[in-house]
Amino acid sequence: MAEIDDLIAIMARLRDPERGCPWDVKQDFATIAPYTIEEAYEVADAIQRGDMPELRDELGDLLLQVVFHARMAEEAGHFAFKDVAAAINDKMVRRHPHVFGDAAAQADAEAQLANWEDLKRQERAARGDSDTSVLAGIARGLPEWQRAVKLQKRAATVGFDWPGPAPVIAKLHEEIEEVRVEFDALAAGDQTARDRLEDELGDVLFVVANLTRHGKVDFGAALRRANHKFERRFRRMEQLAAADGITLSSLGLDAQDAYWNRAKAEEKAG
Repeated sequence: MAEIDDLIAIMARLRDPERGCPWDVKQDFATIAPYTIEEAYEVADAIQRGDMPELRDELGDLLLQVVFHARMAEEAGHFAFKDVAAAINDKMVRRHPHVFGDAAAQADAEAQLANWEDLKRQERAARGDSDTSVLAGIARGLPEWQRAVKLQKRAATVGFDWPGPAPVIAKLHEEIEEVRVEFDALAAGDQTARDRLEDELGDVLFVVANLTRHGKVDFGAALRRANHKFERRFRRMEQLAAADGITLSSLGLDAQDAYWNRAKAEEKAG
């Protein structure tokens, strides 16, 4: 597509040491990586809001990140954008033998996903990767909540999984109680409890990730929704207080909570 060629040319011009943009020229893989992650989250946010014009723009921003990384790799003599495209084309054909070959399709999406993971293990073995664990290949650079879900999904492929949400909920109650014990210990002056508290809070988050998986709810989407809800209600609290000639910071927690409840009640009534 001409538009892709134009984008590649634009990035090459931006990275030109003599005629390019000083900011773009200065960047490297490590400095651009956070922007790549940020753009992926902005794509997810546009999808959640159902904003198609915004999704178009955010997908463009994400594509720019791919072109940016590919340009830096080309400058270093590693690979170019066309090699990135060729690699993913080859991978998609190789991992879909039921579409591009003679293999039979699996019965459902879950079975097909398991087959995908099996193909990935075969590829790692063919490359000489000595890590034969079911958990091999899960990137350590992922957000930890996402890595938790992937670890759990992989373990489930060999049957290591709760049979349903009920025992996960029971486990969550158990872990919350263990968190309470460590908070009590910390309040009593036991400074060694802080490390244990971190450990127990991690267990709670890991179980919550497992619970979202059993509910077929996306952890990130659920947290984004909670963040959006909190922001929406807090901003309304500020508006309500301002209408009364009051700033929230001048109020105690009980009075602030009353504004929160008003904001919440308005949402429910609406």
